[in-house]
Amino acid sequence: MSQSSSAPLAVSVSAPAGADTEVVAKPVRRRFTAEYKLRTLQAAEHCSPGELGALLRREGLYSSHLTTWRRQREAGQLAGLAPKKRGPKPDPQADELARLRRENERLQTRLQQAEAIIDAQKKLTQLFGLSLPTEPNEPK
Repeated sequence: MSQSSSAPLAVSVSAPAGADTEVVAKPVRRRFTAEYKLRTLQAAEHCSPGELGALLRREGLYSSHLTTWRRQREAGQLAGLAPKKRGPKPDPQADELARLRRENERLQTRLQQAEAIIDAQKKLTQLFGLSLPTEPNEPK
């Protein structure tokens, strides 16, 4: 009995010179735009079952992506698909406090101007020897 050499041969494939084969310590999270999600969902709806798998492989997606994006689309056409702002949410009380402080500063400035005008009027009446009424709301 002779053995033929029909067994598959193991071939060693090396990376091209200068290729970076190092694994990144922290992978970058993929982010999909709303337009891409809608376009992919529309393409998936027009696919037959066999074509759907090819679409997912071509785009590098999982079927769970489509499921999640469909739910988002049903919740609100573009609102669910729009990227959500990450990070701490702005405090509405802090915004109101900042607005009130600006208004208070503006009113303080106007009050100082009004007091300066009143002082100038008093000095002018003293200079010209005029008398001011003590109560401006007196009926005449």
